Amino acid sequence: MNTTDITGAVMPQRRRLAVGTAALGVAALLLAGCGQAPSSGSTGAAGSANPSAKDFTGCIVSDSGGFDDRSFNQSSYDGLMKAKKDLGITTKQAESQAATDFGPNLNSMMQGGCNLTVTVGFNLGDTTKEVAAKNPTKHFAIIDYSDPKFTDNVKPIVYDTAQAAFMAGYLAAATTKTGKVATYGGMNIPTVTIFMDGFSDGVKYYNEKKSKNVQLLGWNKDSQNGTFVGNFEDSGKGKQNTVNFINEGADVVMPVAGPVGAGTIDAAVDAKNAGKDVKLIWVDSDGFETNTKGKDQMLSSVMKLMGDAVETVVKDDLDGKFSKTPYVGTLDNGGVALAPFHDQDANVSADTKSELDQIKKDIVSGAIKVTSKASPQG
Repeated sequence: MNTTDITGAVMPQRRRLAVGTAALGVAALLLAGCGQAPSSGSTGAAGSANPSAKDFTGCIVSDSGGFDDRSFNQSSYDGLMKAKKDLGITTKQAESQAATDFGPNLNSMMQGGCNLTVTVGFNLGDTTKEVAAKNPTKHFAIIDYSDPKFTDNVKPIVYDTAQAAFMAGYLAAATTKTGKVATYGGMNIPTVTIFMDGFSDGVKYYNEKKSKNVQLLGWNKDSQNGTFVGNFEDSGKGKQNTVNFINEGADVVMPVAGPVGAGTIDAAVDAKNAGKDVKLIWVDSDGFETNTKGKDQMLSSVMKLMGDAVETVVKDDLDGKFSKTPYVGTLDNGGVALAPFHDQDANVSADTKSELDQIKKDIVSGAIKVTSKASPQG
């Protein structure tokens, strides 16, 4: 266990990527209903007080990747740090290095007097459920996990990433020069496949609208089968998967595999050095901002704005508006988004940019229905 009280917004020194996109637990996507933005909450759990900011302690427990994973642990952490700066609260953190740290770390937050504790990721679902049930006057918010068996003091924060991934698929199809794009995952579980489903449908939509035949390698939405590493640690296998895709002709690749995506970056950079134009689409965070390697090859990213949700949930709790209703991030409420094109902007035509703007409007209005078996909205 690695537990540290925060006295300032200083990132830990340890640098390694985390399982940013997935963990086991199909039950995580079984929501009772779709929540609005966090600010629409109601009253908190029975017995909870509404302390002033100087008496409020907001805490966070990471998944095994730590708070500098360039993905969802880091984004969630940044949201808590922003709440500290903006609201004047006290914060504490517990950084997990293995699953065996989850229980001790979360219990240490209870002993530390935390008013609201954010747990980051599906891996912490069972532990959060257990500790929350034993501490009914404390509040919890969990990223990327929901379960109808949660007690009333737990607020799930989940995302319909298929919506933004649909836009990414359309973008990939519109910019490929080879007519082939690819995606792969860490494991075949809902938090991974929701990205791949949306990406697949975006490619399909482009083909229908443009009478094209861009091929998608690595995923078949109908059969729910495709290319997977089998874990979220083996970046070497991620690199090999990407090399295979490039050898098959793909020139846009979207890894949905947390730290394994570093291998995809390596493969793309190697391909560039060999004279091949290979572009990348990142997930969770803006890959252009969070990665130092391959930045100029980042076409875009399918983002989940976790930091914003975390800060808002903290503010709601401080204001006595805590709610157990799940927050579901969508294109409509800004919970998910397609990142800017950055260095690749000139490679995205004005027509494609205009079409992406319209696609976003149509998804929000319901004119385009984005579906996935893994969607938190059913």
